[in-house]
Amino acid sequence: MVKVEKLLVNYKTLEEFKKFKEYGLQELSMLEDLEANIIENNSDSPFYGIYYGDKLIARMSLYRVDKKYDQYFEPKQDYLELWKLEVLPEYQRKGYGKALVDFAKSFGLPIKTNPRMKSAGFWEKMGFVPVKYDMKRDRGENPLVWYPNGVTVKEKGAH
Repeated sequence: MVKVEKLLVNYKTLEEFKKFKEYGLQELSMLEDLEANIIENNSDSPFYGIYYGDKLIARMSLYRVDKKYDQYFEPKQDYLELWKLEVLPEYQRKGYGKALVDFAKSFGLPIKTNPRMKSAGFWEKMGFVPVKYDMKRDRGENPLVWYPNGVTVKEKGAH
């Protein structure tokens, strides 16, 4: 059984994050996020990960977004934003990414993510679908969303 843990915002976690950057995943690196939020053992950490022994092998950041900022769901609602899901290369295709996504789904809220190039197949297997309406893409987004219990809500702008 794979255990997803809330990662503490501390210098030990910072050292673990540096291992991810060494594998060329700089565009997804959470190192800058961690450095910006470093407070010893911050219990409100948005970071979650999976350890194999004492080595951090998979991680993600997960933020709860208030419905007043919702641009993706109709009616507006609180949702989770899943960012920067990463699994070290030698541990990929072993279910660790799926375990992180399943953990995020366990909160029972809709989830929005902005996937990396070439990862659409993974997100499709996880039940995510493209946002089907025209929206401002000022952040260069191509968002995918997941709805709890497979329930989809009315498309924004649909009558």
